[in-house]
Amino acid sequence: MNAGIDVLISEVGPRDGLQSISAIMPLEAKKAWIAAEAAAGVREIEVGSFVPASLLPQLADTAEVVAFARTIPGLTVAVLVPNLRGAEAAVKAGAHKLTLPLSVSETHSLKNLRRTHAQVLAEAKAIADLVAAQPADQRPKFEGSLSTAFGCTLEGPIPDETLTRMAEGLMAAGCDEVGLSDTTGYANPAEVGRLVKLIRGVVGDDKLTGIHLHNTRGLGLANVVAALNAGLDTIDSSLGGIGGCPFAPGASGNIVTEDLAFMLEAMGLRTGVDLDKLLAVRKIVTDVLPDEPMYGFVPDAGLPLGFAPARAA
Repeated sequence: MNAGIDVLISEVGPRDGLQSISAIMPLEAKKAWIAAEAAAGVREIEVGSFVPASLLPQLADTAEVVAFARTIPGLTVAVLVPNLRGAEAAVKAGAHKLTLPLSVSETHSLKNLRRTHAQVLAEAKAIADLVAAQPADQRPKFEGSLSTAFGCTLEGPIPDETLTRMAEGLMAAGCDEVGLSDTTGYANPAEVGRLVKLIRGVVGDDKLTGIHLHNTRGLGLANVVAALNAGLDTIDSSLGGIGGCPFAPGASGNIVTEDLAFMLEAMGLRTGVDLDKLLAVRKIVTDVLPDEPMYGFVPDAGLPLGFAPARAA
């Protein structure tokens, strides 16, 4: 965790947001977005995904985006990798953090990655070996994300046994940590608390610190509070709430970064984010994607009179 930060906001819009829309954001606009958010105090940004351009042409320039983002002091440059080939490209580009999604719904895994659980775990082992082969001071962090952890639009509820088995499998394969992902917006606050406790019980408290939540049914921020109460301190969100999973029907509505940052600061939790600067970032996105809806209550209502953000210790 960064000094003076109680909660780390991990921006996923340049990856999860852009992969879910048909329009392709120009490279220079992506750079401007990332630079402006970093200048607003966001310290971790998932800038893209190393997937074939034929599948997601929106993210075909991820290597160039990583190269640019690495020039921003203090920014953790994160990327999603679907397999070893993607990880090799990410390592070559210099990403600081790699996330491999493992859908605990095997039906979704076959739709999303075209791989069974066993095949994804084999990829995780190969990626872990790749990371370990890098010089010690150049190794990226390797996270295994437990996608569709709270339920799947294709398969329904996920048994606890499957979830814990996949978490153990990712750690045994060599991941540094696992993350929980509500890919389809099924989570509720009680279930967030229960699953955090369940997974920490098999991987350890320090191996589960982050969560990816959607606001599909309006429970996004309530689920964030539940995650915080359960001990997590890293929350994914997307500027303007854009994004979702194109391979999970009905999976829409990332948490709005602007609303998340406001809530955390209003609660006295330090994020390091300058809210006025963060709100100004939206214009960069809307100028180049004028037809894409941007969500958020705080951007519409503005900051309340007399609002005071949390102060660094």
